[in-house]
Amino acid sequence: MTHSERLLTNIKFTYKSNNDYSLQLTRWFLLPIAAWPRPTTSTTVERISLQAHVFACVFLILIILIPCILYVWLEEKDIQIKLSVMGPLSHWIMGTINYWLLLAHSDDIRECVQHMETDWRMVRGTDDRDVMLRYAKIGRLVAGFCAVFMQSGTLLFMVAKAVTSMTVIIGNDTVTMHPMTCPIYSKFIDARFSPANEIMILTQILSCFIVNSITVGACSLAAVFAMHAYGQLSMLFSWLNNLVEDEDKENEFAEQKLATIVEHHLRVLSFISRIENIMQTICLVELVGCTLNMCLLAYYSITNWSDFDAAKITSYVIVYLSMAFNIFIFCFIGEILTEQCKNVGEKAYMTNWYELPHKTALGLILIIARSSNVIKITAGKLFHLSIATFGDVIKTSMVYLNILRTMTPAT
Repeated sequence: MTHSERLLTNIKFTYKSNNDYSLQLTRWFLLPIAAWPRPTTSTTVERISLQAHVFACVFLILIILIPCILYVWLEEKDIQIKLSVMGPLSHWIMGTINYWLLLAHSDDIRECVQHMETDWRMVRGTDDRDVMLRYAKIGRLVAGFCAVFMQSGTLLFMVAKAVTSMTVIIGNDTVTMHPMTCPIYSKFIDARFSPANEIMILTQILSCFIVNSITVGACSLAAVFAMHAYGQLSMLFSWLNNLVEDEDKENEFAEQKLATIVEHHLRVLSFISRIENIMQTICLVELVGCTLNMCLLAYYSITNWSDFDAAKITSYVIVYLSMAFNIFIFCFIGEILTEQCKNVGEKAYMTNWYELPHKTALGLILIIARSSNVIKITAGKLFHLSIATFGDVIKTSMVYLNILRTMTPAT
């Protein structure tokens, strides 16, 4: 192998390994639920295998979701018990909707992944690569925190309830059973008797893992994609700062640099636009669902405080924090991308543009004009995701909590 061939091989290995590094955790979260986009060159066997995988995940979600809805609608009459079930039930509903959205946007996700790979392949400077790696690490860190909070909190919530036992009277028999977080409609499967009780609890834990993985996967996708876009814009700022150099003021290199900057700017904006297309409906589901769930979790904590079951209270707090963290990540991503896009025009203006050739300096006007039309990350194109929106979510959940406490009997 010649020196040039070895160099090309090393470059290819480097950009692929860097891209894999940035996407590694997200791939781990989405592969178990078959939501990681398959290659366009996949064989018929691989496509059938993927469809079977998706069917298995959907089955495990629906086998808990549908009987629980029937239980709340047709069987249970106590309003307090219904309220205790509404939180977990809404979590399953959110997961089902988001799973469908992830599968529906599989092609867009694949294009974003390919876009990132191309960005890693195009980068040449060591400084630019270091910037991209720094933001890739931040994306991985956010994805990891999201996974730890969500999986540990909700699984602890379920286990804390399942390890307890309760006695129920069925006809003339007295039965001891483990309560389920999402009760099952008795005419569907009577989970009050052993071994159906233990089997359904284990099924529910597995189903919960899948639902959590959907939420974690969506959040990690948003974090990794947004941090990549943020890194690309940071590179753009560096290029703008270096646009005016002594040796380039009076020659065509300044125009070539400006052309590269404009092309890269449009490329980043198209990537952000694709992120918005993927995440807008998912963000709306999370925004509405987490507002409701945070209200219910606060209500559960208040109503169970007198008994002070440490495991239950701890699980409520962890799940509350995980949902607040998820919403904060989506809102923070929307905030920083909006501000970073606006900063492009400011950075262009703050360069020593008056030292550039006249025609080249005029080209900066187009960058400034384009950066004023910001692509925003929204929730269903209804709410602009920002730190202010996160504050509104917290306040709204507290308002709902006060209404709920007013409408329900004192405990």
